[in-house]
Amino acid sequence: MANKKSAVKRQRQSEQRRLRNRAVRSIARTTVARARVAIDHADPQSAEQVRIAQSTLDVGVRKGTLHPNNAARRKSRLMKRLNAAIAGHP
Repeated sequence: MANKKSAVKRQRQSEQRRLRNRAVRSIARTTVARARVAIDHADPQSAEQVRIAQSTLDVGVRKGTLHPNNAARRKSRLMKRLNAAIAGHP
């Protein structure tokens, strides 16, 4: 437990940030998973799901929750998977 006033405040801020970051990461993971499932099941809405996933990853980067390279890698893998599905390759 923090003893100084500034340490108590810092702990409070860290907890708020942790919860906010966790929510952003969770939403990003969920949308990426939905996009992958849509692609795997040849859903006609898969391109829209990928667009939503890319958008949520960008939000995570803007908020500072996700590293830019991490989001770029995930978006790249999603697009690669989508393009392969469109081309008819498993």
